[in-house]
Amino acid sequence: MSTQLKIAVSKADHSLGPDKAPALLVESGDFQCPHCRAAFPIVKKLQKALGDNLRFVFRNFPLAEVHPDATRAAQFAEAAGLQGKFWEMHDIIFENQENIDEDSLLGYAQKLGLDMKALKHALDDPKTAEKVEKDFEGGVRSGVNGTPTFFINGFRYDGDWSYPNLVKVLEKVVEMEGK
Repeated sequence: MSTQLKIAVSKADHSLGPDKAPALLVESGDFQCPHCRAAFPIVKKLQKALGDNLRFVFRNFPLAEVHPDATRAAQFAEAAGLQGKFWEMHDIIFENQENIDEDSLLGYAQKLGLDMKALKHALDDPKTAEKVEKDFEGGVRSGVNGTPTFFINGFRYDGDWSYPNLVKVLEKVVEMEGK
């Protein structure tokens, strides 16, 4: 039996693609995880290949004991999201994963043109840390125990997430949902 996503996708989630897309791909990810870094271009390629047939959601699942900078990186992404730049920060962090210390993250925020005073306020606001923690707890409730963990239309996908395999699975989902 497949594990189900326990927390439904909502407006609180960061998502790309139409709300009514036939395929919903949810990733529980860690900004410092090398496997999530490897999945990053695969997801980009899936988005391009499937277009409006795919909605992608990223949820924070920082494995803080293994990746000491992951939680802070997630908080920076959430803080950037308050200025409408979550995805830009998401991408720049994964593109520069080897440099995600506090100073580097501040540099990325400046590069993205974020209001630094508002960013600092958001980083100091407990709600930002709570959003990351809420994503993490939802992942735990859904059976996430490593990153990346993918869910397709609410069910955990435990198969090979290489592009050729994942695109076939998602295309099949799109085909089945279209009937």
